[in-house]
Amino acid sequence: MDQSKEIARDVFPFLRVYKDGTIERLAGTEVSHAGLDPETGVLSKDTVIVPETGVSARLYRPNSAKGNRKLPLVIYYHGGGFFISSAADPKYHNSLNRLVAEANIVLVSVDYRIAPENPLPAAYDDSWAALQWVAAHAKEDGGSEAWLKDYVDFGRVFLAGDSCGANVAHHFALKLKDCELGHQINIQAIAMIFPYFWGKDPIGVEVTDQARKSMVDNWWLLVCPSEKGCDDPLINPFADGSPSLESLACKRLLVIVAEKDILRDRGRLYYEKMVNSEWQGTAKFMEVQGEDHVFHIHNPDCENAKSMFKGLASFINQA
Repeated sequence: MDQSKEIARDVFPFLRVYKDGTIERLAGTEVSHAGLDPETGVLSKDTVIVPETGVSARLYRPNSAKGNRKLPLVIYYHGGGFFISSAADPKYHNSLNRLVAEANIVLVSVDYRIAPENPLPAAYDDSWAALQWVAAHAKEDGGSEAWLKDYVDFGRVFLAGDSCGANVAHHFALKLKDCELGHQINIQAIAMIFPYFWGKDPIGVEVTDQARKSMVDNWWLLVCPSEKGCDDPLINPFADGSPSLESLACKRLLVIVAEKDILRDRGRLYYEKMVNSEWQGTAKFMEVQGEDHVFHIHNPDCENAKSMFKGLASFINQA
């Protein structure tokens, strides 16, 4: 084999990084087109937010939405470990169509740059730029996206995401507490679906499941060039240097975990730390039995996924 094509890093079954710097993507590259989904009656379209970096979003709304009845807005960050998938991924597109239909909401699915071509903090920077773009529309004379101006109730704005997207939602809810953007947009609640938190020292099922512990270690080290490794505050919210949880800038929190997910115990720990902190909000915890990580993305029509969408819809529309 040519020395230049030797594998430097194999992140099976998702991608390979070769010693010559080239990257071979094996999964998560499929693309679906925006438009009207006949099954759910949800309409979607794509828009570029930052042309210089390519940051974009896929916007969703019920096709039956009327401008005289404003809807809640969910700003959604997709999962994929910061290194696979996109807002145009057919699995995300199908899943979010169902969530939008069930909850009767407007949703902005952010498409951020991914690693290893764009290591962290690129995904956070892009996602923050998207949040700033959305927030501009809350002003009477700000923003130009008609769907946000015509259909959104900016008194009911939510952050949500699955896996690494839930990680992003967590960090932004902390960052918004003491910054100017936090005064421009009022986040009512955050929904964290199978949140991607981690740490160097194993807890819970990680202690005995060394194979999956090593796998997730490898994922994080691929995307984040940090000397702190798996105890970087970006991935471990309880590591030294992490901001206080009591600064979460929202009134309500929903944490969802799956019984068979290697990330389950981190999600449960996060919930427990939140309810025992000085945070003044209300937290809710949901564990889906018999399922693994992001099952609702892979099989959005199964009964557990439908039940989870109903739970998310209830959380968003809670008075």
